[in-house]
Amino acid sequence: MAVDGSRVLLVEGDEVLHVTKALASETRQAMLGLLTDQVLNVSELAAAMNMPHSTVSFNINQLQAAGLVSVEIEPGTRGTQKLCAKRYDEVRIRLPGAAVESAQNVISVSMPIGSYRHVEAKPSCGLVSEHKIIGLLDNPRSFFEPEHVHAQLLWFAEGYVEYAFPNNLPYGTRATSLDLSMEICAEAPGFNPDWPSDVTLWINDVEIGTWTCPGDFGGKAALLTPGWWQTDRTTYGLLKQWSVSEQGAMIDGVVLSPVAVDQLGLSKSNHIKVRLGVKDDARHRGGINLFGRSFGNYPQDIVMRIAFEFPRGAAVNAAVTARAAKLAAKATAKPRRRTP
Repeated sequence: MAVDGSRVLLVEGDEVLHVTKALASETRQAMLGLLTDQVLNVSELAAAMNMPHSTVSFNINQLQAAGLVSVEIEPGTRGTQKLCAKRYDEVRIRLPGAAVESAQNVISVSMPIGSYRHVEAKPSCGLVSEHKIIGLLDNPRSFFEPEHVHAQLLWFAEGYVEYAFPNNLPYGTRATSLDLSMEICAEAPGFNPDWPSDVTLWINDVEIGTWTCPGDFGGKAALLTPGWWQTDRTTYGLLKQWSVSEQGAMIDGVVLSPVAVDQLGLSKSNHIKVRLGVKDDARHRGGINLFGRSFGNYPQDIVMRIAFEFPRGAAVNAAVTARAAKLAAKATAKPRRRTP
């Protein structure tokens, strides 16, 4: 959750469920209304709403758990009192899905790791959100739970995960490079820094290349490790950048294959298919861990950046074509009769 200077709460991920559940009550919304311009204790709220003290306390606890009100305990005339204050004036919800940004001749798309289109996973496997385990561990069916879109860490010993990135290349342009960055590591029982895994990337069904990840990393809390996640498991990965340009494919500047960006067929579809997996015949079948923006060491999802260019003379050709069409239409138009 994030807040800006005008007391606006930005909610995303599975925090949305907690906040909307707290707001789904006329009683709690009325309490927030009473607390708009004043700080009240529980007894004053109970009197203003003509409700039992216990009912008010229960609802205040719900609002506090969602982060919508703050409660301070101070001495009162008889013992202590709970002072309640509203923290925010507005709530904004960011829905799950890819975030698209654009710069000069560059398109950037941030894809949450839980927004996959298809997955084939074999144990050990699982996925977790920022706050809890999703489904059951080592059960591939858990990858199809509705909550999978909130995943911040997913892993499997065998299989692949596939995403459909939106194709936001402007019509008439050609891609000059495609970069894909992510935090990733192998999947070992518990964790094991000496557990190699041959991770292969495919884009639009074209095999880009294989990188051997050295291991599965854990044993200590990473920068973004949630407090409830035990450190005797995987806690962080390596930030890797795959690149496909006109010269070929690389990972972190190391040559992978001669596959060039023109071979990806980016202009032929409304989406770009990205698959990460370990081949059945790989030498090191060490699995995969993928990290989201709230897990590991790097606050990012899977990020795709595509650089593009307008073909030389494209603007001139378009203008000439439009001019020619206009002249042709004028030539074929029936002359209007002049009235005497």
